[in-house]
Amino acid sequence: MGIFKTKKNKRYSYTPRFYKGEANPFEIKHKFDAQRVTVQKTNLKGKFTTAIDDLKSNPNALANKRVSVIILILIVIFLWIIDFDLTLFFE
Repeated sequence: MGIFKTKKNKRYSYTPRFYKGEANPFEIKHKFDAQRVTVQKTNLKGKFTTAIDDLKSNPNALANKRVSVIILILIVIFLWIIDFDLTLFFE
């Protein structure tokens, strides 16, 4: 009888009305998967090396320098606000 049989899902060959293309329109893919390089490695060392390589081969290196300078300035301002003694580094 049908007690131990599982019901199989029906398959339909539905194509959307206004879809023009070859790829599957129902495939869910992340927005930035084509640009990411670091999602392929599974171990920590592989992820780290691919992230460093991606950072080095970045065509927008000026933005990286700008962000690092802004972070450095913010760290100095934070240390000045908490009254950190910076003369420890200069003695």
